Amino acid sequence: MRHRQVVLRRNEPSRRSANSSLTVRSVRYGECQKNHAAGIGGHAVDGCREFMASGQEGTSSALICAACGCHRNFHRREVETEVLCPCSSAPSNGR
Repeated sequence: MRHRQVVLRRNEPSRRSANSSLTVRSVRYGECQKNHAAGIGGHAVDGCREFMASGQEGTSSALICAACGCHRNFHRREVETEVLCPCSSAPSNGR
């Protein structure tokens, strides 16, 4: 069973701005980039393709990859940002 660590953050619009938007960020952790041969002057990664949390969210084991045993910080971070615009005005017909 594969687990994917996804963190959603929402930046709520300010109440002062009438044309404010809602930003949704999705963070995904990809392949492990830990250099296991750094101690001997080389470069070797373990081939772990995706971060899989080894525990439930909110626990310290959720930050450890079940596949390679590395901390989540060694995995490549991919951020997807989506801006949602609440369009309340009606479209104009050019009249």
